[in-house]
Amino acid sequence: MKQLRIIFLLLILIVIIVGIIGICKKEEKAEKKDVKNLIATVTNVEGKNVTVQDSNNVIYTFKIDKKAPKIGQLVNIEYKGKLNTKNTIQTTKVITYKTKKVIKDEDGLPEDFKDEGIFSDYYILAYKKLQDMTLDEKIAQILLVRYPEENQAEVLKENKFGGYIFFAKDFKGKNKDEVIAMISNLQSVANIPILTAVDEEGGIVTRVSSNTNLRSEKFKSPRELYLEGGLDRIKEDTKEKSDLLESLGLNLNLAPVVDVSTNPDDYMYSRTLGENTDLTSRYAKTVIEESKNGNVSFTLKHFPGYGNNADTHDGTATDKRTYEEIMTNDIPPFEEGIKSGAEAVLVSHNIVSSIDENNPASLSKDIHNLLRDNLKFTGIVITDDIAMGALENVENKTVKALLAGNDLIITTDYQESINEIKNALEEKTIDENLINKRAFRILAWKYYKGMMFQNK
Repeated sequence: MKQLRIIFLLLILIVIIVGIIGICKKEEKAEKKDVKNLIATVTNVEGKNVTVQDSNNVIYTFKIDKKAPKIGQLVNIEYKGKLNTKNTIQTTKVITYKTKKVIKDEDGLPEDFKDEGIFSDYYILAYKKLQDMTLDEKIAQILLVRYPEENQAEVLKENKFGGYIFFAKDFKGKNKDEVIAMISNLQSVANIPILTAVDEEGGIVTRVSSNTNLRSEKFKSPRELYLEGGLDRIKEDTKEKSDLLESLGLNLNLAPVVDVSTNPDDYMYSRTLGENTDLTSRYAKTVIEESKNGNVSFTLKHFPGYGNNADTHDGTATDKRTYEEIMTNDIPPFEEGIKSGAEAVLVSHNIVSSIDENNPASLSKDIHNLLRDNLKFTGIVITDDIAMGALENVENKTVKALLAGNDLIITTDYQESINEIKNALEEKTIDENLINKRAFRILAWKYYKGMMFQNK
């Protein structure tokens, strides 16, 4: 009888143990199910805050209590919770992270360079070209430099910039043949064809058509064109601009301005369509769709929308509107332009307080995440000129612009920009892999545009 009782108790104990094991396994399975993975490259480490960028160019900052990974490493972060690009630091719990070996496909393209972007058909060519470039050439490739006062071809030959941006005075007094010769001479000394950019918006911003030798009259403003003949007239004007710029050897127009402004007192009003969000969205769509029929790339600006802010050429401008106002009023034109195939978006220097109260838009990863994550933009992100007054007192602005997510930096003082990047590399606050990825994207764009094939 005593033996039976012992056996019975043992059986009960076994059942309890089996039950406990089953419950533990279920809990372990449920816990594993809640764990998610993010594969990304480390771009910055500040104390316990680790910033990474995934293959879709979305940027996240995590608080990691364990020993931080090194800048430039590819990591697999295991976390619980939901990522939110609106958060400066993610509130998700990091379980662990592991460094990950970079895997290359059969063509040699690393997995962390790949996305389904607008230029992805040219990634293999771009990556192969990247392998033949020196570090100095890669750094120069991500700079769109103000056309120098003198020795322009020699400066380009020595530095190998990604491109030059021209202003009205650079065309002043020249006829068409002289401009063609000027651009051709630059391309002839470039080991990689350069971007040749202008702001040919129409109205008060006309770099080329302000010269009557190049066009009998200035291009009209978007507002004038719309009142004259609606979106059909806008379409005609886009083709005229594209044809003229291409005939001169110019391949990038930093227009259209798709900021929404209906108040004539706004600083940006005279450069906009002057109509509501819906009509401005249709304007963006019209310009980008028509531009795709030519060989000049057009650029949506000034992301995320200029609003009624002051002139950032002179100093800081702070946009105090709510996030909802900006998303409803300003973002749709950019969204329409992106859907229509926009290759480039230019970011303003406004501080948009409802998104990032500490940084100008051009230096804000939160602003860039809005563009990359919410709008799914896969093209080239360009800063407004970092020599403008709004960034005058910002130190190390070129590096900050790269870490924020820009691909192409417009700069007047190119030597300062080069020095900032080289110093950051030397101090290991950025990694060469960051430069590689930015230069790679510019190269892929140039292949997409047909520039590289023309050179061959």
